[in-house]
Amino acid sequence: MRIGSASLCLLILIAGGTASLILAAGSASAAPRAQFDLVEFEKMTWVEVKSALAAGKTTALIYTGGVEERGPQDANGGHNLIAHATVEAIARKLGNAIFLPVLPYTPNDAESIPGTIGITNELLAAMLERIAEQAALNGFRNVILMGDHGGGQPQVYEEVAKKLDGTLSGGARVFYCDQVYRPANDAFDQYLAQHGYPLGLHGYLFDTSEMMYLDKDNTWVRRDLVSSAVGDPVVDGKAQFGPQSPQNGILGDARRSTAELGKRAFDLKVDYAVRQIRSLLPAS
Repeated sequence: MRIGSASLCLLILIAGGTASLILAAGSASAAPRAQFDLVEFEKMTWVEVKSALAAGKTTALIYTGGVEERGPQDANGGHNLIAHATVEAIARKLGNAIFLPVLPYTPNDAESIPGTIGITNELLAAMLERIAEQAALNGFRNVILMGDHGGGQPQVYEEVAKKLDGTLSGGARVFYCDQVYRPANDAFDQYLAQHGYPLGLHGYLFDTSEMMYLDKDNTWVRRDLVSSAVGDPVVDGKAQFGPQSPQNGILGDARRSTAELGKRAFDLKVDYAVRQIRSLLPAS
């Protein structure tokens, strides 16, 4: 079929208009996502950080992870996986916060089982101080310290917060949020006990379930090993070592771990943290 010049011009105009509409629709759908993502400092530009601060996101969240062996079924960097997801969820729920890059090392010591890389309390304190100072210089008015690993908690975090509070650039406040760690963990252990699950201390059902929930690309948990993930028993909060000790990095029993339990643990930690942080922040 032959198309006349007038018809051809009309087709070009229609095609051009359609393309413009598609591009406009694409831009419109992309814009909300870009705004939604502005809580992760290292993925933002300086312009975006400045705009977020001006819009009221003046609370900086500093969260620490850790690298340690945690049984044959869990990757060594589990604390970092959990820390990143937890602090992001906290920032989004608060609505006035931006989280800084997760600090991947915390106080610990390498053991006979390879997998642990730790720093000292002194190094952690120096890092927290420096990062908090830099956050204040960037324009943040509040700095929250939190951790996913027990090393240095609560002493180092408490001491740094007390030392720096009100002394930084612009008089920025510094607080330690302890509820996200021990109180939230204890609350979840209480839930486990009430529902007949075995308790533990390390690499057990709590750790493994939370990692299973967050392991979206199936690289952090060796799921084929979960059914055999049992270590030294824990009685009244103490590990019981004997001649038949497996010495596999698990203190407790992880065999009944599920992503559903992990979500419960994760949500509990986020809720505890958000509630405490809101109570700590000065009234605007």
